[in-house]
Amino acid sequence: MSAQPVIGVLALQGDVREHAAMIERAGGRAVAVRRESELASVDGLVLPGGESTTMSRLLETFGLLGPLRERLAGGMPAFGSCAGMILLARQALDGRPDQQQLGALDVIVRRNAFGRQVDSFEADLQFETLTSGQPLHAVFIRAPWVEKAGDGVEVLARVPESPATGGAGARIVAVRQGPVLATAFHPELTGDDRVHRLFVGMVRDAATTSETEER
Repeated sequence: MSAQPVIGVLALQGDVREHAAMIERAGGRAVAVRRESELASVDGLVLPGGESTTMSRLLETFGLLGPLRERLAGGMPAFGSCAGMILLARQALDGRPDQQQLGALDVIVRRNAFGRQVDSFEADLQFETLTSGQPLHAVFIRAPWVEKAGDGVEVLARVPESPATGGAGARIVAVRQGPVLATAFHPELTGDDRVHRLFVGMVRDAATTSETEER
C-alpha cells in the first residue's frame, strides 16, 4: 500500500464532507462510498454521524449491509462517530426493532443517551493514545454512550465527572477493538484532527500487517 491509504466515507447520510476533509488533512485519501464496488476498493471506512436507523435502512437499500459486514469480519479498519458507533456495535438499546447492527464492536450502546437535540453539549476529554496528551474538545449531538464493553474492547475516553455532567459522568464515549474505532462525539467538527490521524495510522498498520502475512 502507498503511504497515503484510501479511506472511504460512507456517503448515505450525515457529516460526509467534514469527515472527508479531516481524513485528507490527516494524511489519507478520502473517497465517497455508496456502492459495493467503491467499498471493495478502500483500505478503511468511516461511518459518519447522522441518524442510525435511517443509515441502517439505506445500507440495505444500497445493497451494502452484507458486503460491509463481510469486510469488517475480514479485518477492514473502520471508524464510526455518533450514529457510526451505534451501527458498529453488537447491540443498540432504545433502537427500532428492525435496525440492523454490524457487530464489529463488542459493545452495547444506548441511542440518544444524553437526550434530545437541545441537550447537545461540549466537553474536554482525556483521550487515551492521542499524541500531545492535550485534552480533546468533543462535540456531542444526540449522542449515544457505551453501556457495556466486552473484555477485548479498549476504553479510550469517558465523560469527565463533575457537577455539570451529572449522571453522564464517567460514561464511556470512545472505544477501540482491534482495527475498529468509535466515538460517541463528532471529532470532524472541531478542527482537531488527532482522532482522524489515529485512524489513518490504524489503516496503515492494518495494511502493513496484511502485506507481511501475504509474503
